[in-house]
Amino acid sequence: MKKQTASQKSYQDLVDVHDEKRPVLLNCIKAFVVGGIICAIGQAVTVFFILFFPFTEQTAGNPTVAVMVFIAMLLTGFGVYDRLGQFAGAGSAVPVTGFGNSVISAAIEHRSEGYVLGVGGNMFKLAGSVIVFGVVAAFFLAIIKTLLIQWGVLG
Repeated sequence: MKKQTASQKSYQDLVDVHDEKRPVLLNCIKAFVVGGIICAIGQAVTVFFILFFPFTEQTAGNPTVAVMVFIAMLLTGFGVYDRLGQFAGAGSAVPVTGFGNSVISAAIEHRSEGYVLGVGGNMFKLAGSVIVFGVVAAFFLAIIKTLLIQWGVLG
């Protein structure tokens, strides 16, 4: 760390006195509970698809993700998901519902610029990097798995 001058040190001491202490443990508990509730809802959607449609545990994942992202987008449009994010922090951002929230939030923010350049051009500004890295990671993992199967390491 860089050596501070006397005035910088006194300013830092003043900031430390008046700075609010963050309730880290409480924030972790809220994130854990809300994230768990979101995942439990996702599990309920999966069970719904298995019971009422011809899906198996392996095939019910894709429609479950689609439904959860749609629900998050709908709740974001109504302003509910943003309040949930303020309360839960990463508990609402880390599940797949956070992806839907980030896409719709960017679209809502830029809608005044028009549908093509505003919404269409900025919708994936934040979520685009997630999509790119997800696709690239899946590609390389598929190559590795294919090679391991070819070499007889995996069956």
